[in-house]
Amino acid sequence: MTDDEALLEQYRIPAVARWVGYIAACTGMFMAILDIQVVVTALRVIEEELGIGADYMSWVQTAYIIAEVIAIPLTGLLVRVFSMRWLFVIALTGFILSSIGCAQSSGFADLLAWRVVQGFCGGVLIPIVFSSIFLLFPKGTQQLLATTIGGVVAVLAPTLGPLVGGWITENYSWQWVFLINVGPGLLSLAAAIFTLPKSKIQLALLKDVDWLALLSFGLGLALLIVALKEAPVRGWVSLPVLVLFVSAVALSAVAVFRPRSPILFHLLKDRALAYGCILSFLLGFTLFSAVYVMPVFLAFVRGHGPLQIGVITLVMGVSQIIAAPMIVQIDRYINARILAAVGFAMFAAGLLWNASLTIESDYDAVFWPQVLRGAAVALCILPPIRMALALMPLSDVNDASGLFNLVRNVGGAIGIAVSDTIMFGRSPVYSDRLLDLLKTDAGAAAKELGMPLDELPANDDPTGLMNILDVVQAVSMTQAVNDCWMVLGAVSLLALPVLWFVGPIRSALPSYRLN
Repeated sequence: MTDDEALLEQYRIPAVARWVGYIAACTGMFMAILDIQVVVTALRVIEEELGIGADYMSWVQTAYIIAEVIAIPLTGLLVRVFSMRWLFVIALTGFILSSIGCAQSSGFADLLAWRVVQGFCGGVLIPIVFSSIFLLFPKGTQQLLATTIGGVVAVLAPTLGPLVGGWITENYSWQWVFLINVGPGLLSLAAAIFTLPKSKIQLALLKDVDWLALLSFGLGLALLIVALKEAPVRGWVSLPVLVLFVSAVALSAVAVFRPRSPILFHLLKDRALAYGCILSFLLGFTLFSAVYVMPVFLAFVRGHGPLQIGVITLVMGVSQIIAAPMIVQIDRYINARILAAVGFAMFAAGLLWNASLTIESDYDAVFWPQVLRGAAVALCILPPIRMALALMPLSDVNDASGLFNLVRNVGGAIGIAVSDTIMFGRSPVYSDRLLDLLKTDAGAAAKELGMPLDELPANDDPTGLMNILDVVQAVSMTQAVNDCWMVLGAVSLLALPVLWFVGPIRSALPSYRLN
C-alpha cells in the first residue's frame, strides 16, 4: 500500500459524515474571514465606548491579521501533530472563547490579546478547508463541488462583512460583532467532533521541530504586516519602513533555507503549486483591495453609513452565488488554464469598469461592475486551486494548502497597503491641482467639479473657495479611487502571462479527465 493509499484509508468516512464535517469546516473558515470585515465596521464604536485612541484602534485589526498569517502556513505541521479532527476542534474552540473574550474586553490591552488568539485560531481554520477537499472527497464531481463551495465561502465572507457588520453596528451593541461567532461555532464544533476523520495525536513530532526556523518565519511575517501598515503613512522608502521590510525578508530567508524547516517551502518546486500560488497572490491582491476600496469610496465620497454600504456591496456576493453552480459544470469540461484566464480577464474588466466614477456615482454606477466581478471570482479561485493541489501527494496537501492560502492573504495585505497609498497619497495631489485649475482655467475646473461655471467663486473670494472645498476634496478622492481601480485592473491582467508561462500541466486538464 502506497503512502497516498494509506492516507486515503485514514480519511475514508461515510458520505454523510464527509459532507457534514466539510460544511462544519467551511463554517469555521467563513467566520474567520468574515471577522476581519465585520469588526472594521464597529471600530469607531469600540474606540468610543472603551476610550481607546484612534491611533491604537488600527492595531486591533493588525494584531488579528499578523496572528492569522503566521498560523496559516503552520497548519500542515499542526495537522500531523494533532490530526485534522482535533486540530479543527482545538482551533474552533479557541476561536469561540477568544470571540467571547473580545466581547468582554474592558480596555485596549485585553482586547488586543484576545484578538491575537482569535487571529491565530482563525488562521488555522482556513487551510483545513482546502486540504480537506482533496483528502475527504474522491476525484470527480464531489471534489469539484467541494472546491466550489470552499472557494465561494472564502471570497463571499469579505463581501458580506460590511453588510453584517453594518447591520449589527446600527441595531445592536458592538459586542455582537464578536458574539455572532458563538452560535455557529458551537454547532460546527459539535458536527466536527462526530464527523471529521481522526487519527492518533503525535506530540512527539514537536521534539523534532526546528524552532529557530519557526520563530524566524513567524517574526518575519509579523514585521511584513507591520511594514505594510506603516508604509502608506510613513512612506514606502522611509527608513523605519525599509528596516522593517529588510528585516522581514532576512528572517523569512532564515526559515526558507533551514534544512529542516517545519514549513515545507520545497513544495514550491512543484510547477503547478508555484504558479497556483502566484495566481492566489494576484487574486488576494485584487479581491481584498476591491472589497476595501469600494466601501472607502461610498463612505468618504457618498457619505453612506455601514449598513447602506453593505447593501450596495452585497451585489457582488449575490452574483458569486448565482454563478458558482454554472462554474462547477463548466470546470468539468474545460482546461483550468483557459477558465482562469477568462476569470481574471473578466475580473480585470470589472475593476477597470469602475475607473470612471464621479462624485455622483452610486448604486446604479457600481452595480454591473460588481456583477461582473462576482461572476468572475469563482473562475479566479476554483481552477487555480485545482491546478495547485489536485495532483499533490496527499501527504503534502495540508502543507501545500497552507502555502496557497498564505500567499493569498499576504497578497491582500500588500494590495490594501498599495490602495491606501494611492487613495490617500494621490488625493491631496489632485486637490492641489484642482485648486490651481480654479485660478488658471475656470472652465476646465467647473467641468471636473461638475458645477456650472457661474457658481464657481472668484479667485479673490476666500470664503467662496472654502464653501466648495468639500466638493474639491470629494472629486480629488474620487479621482484617486479611480487610479486604484486602474492599478487593480492592471494587476489582475498579470494573471494572463502567468497562465501562459505555466504551460500545459496535467492538473489543469478538465476535471473529468482527472478521475
